[in-house]
Amino acid sequence: TLVILTSDNGPVVDDGYQDQAVELLGDHRPAGPLRGGKYSAFDGGTRVPFVVRWPNHVRTGESDALASQIDLLASLAALVEQSIGTGAAPDSRDALATLLGRSSDDRDFVIEHAANGALSLIVGDWKYIEPHAGPRVSANTNIELGNDPEPQLYNLAQDLGEQNNLAQAEPVRLAEMAALLEQVRGGN
Repeated sequence: TLVILTSDNGPVVDDGYQDQAVELLGDHRPAGPLRGGKYSAFDGGTRVPFVVRWPNHVRTGESDALASQIDLLASLAALVEQSIGTGAAPDSRDALATLLGRSSDDRDFVIEHAANGALSLIVGDWKYIEPHAGPRVSANTNIELGNDPEPQLYNLAQDLGEQNNLAQAEPVRLAEMAALLEQVRGGN
């Protein structure tokens, strides 16, 4: 049996229920070292666990391959030798070899969409968050949203918590990633 364990995006503690979640939290950090949470453009709101187990089919180990849950559609279709209907899931790609641990190939990029409407782009170790208006912190959930009128650029290999915005220090990379996001958004 193929088992895939993954999750919805990001934690939220103060979700409006009277369950003492905030009071009982203590030192626990639901997003670990990641910044933000559910609804956020930061990785605390978009990065999810992804575990695949299939005895005698999946190699044991870890992968640093850039992946997206959208790839499950094309990958599982390939597994059962089926095709996806024309026009369905156009951004899903067959990553079956990577899921099975037979390849370290990954996506060229991943687009992330926060609940606030902001888009982010991850290419390799780099993450770009487009400028986006709105409150920096959700008044309802006390989650940092990633909204900023200025572009944000982070090197996730060196700064997993997205604390050091390198947009001014890396103007060429920033421009390249912003252009790629616009190209993808425009369908070109």
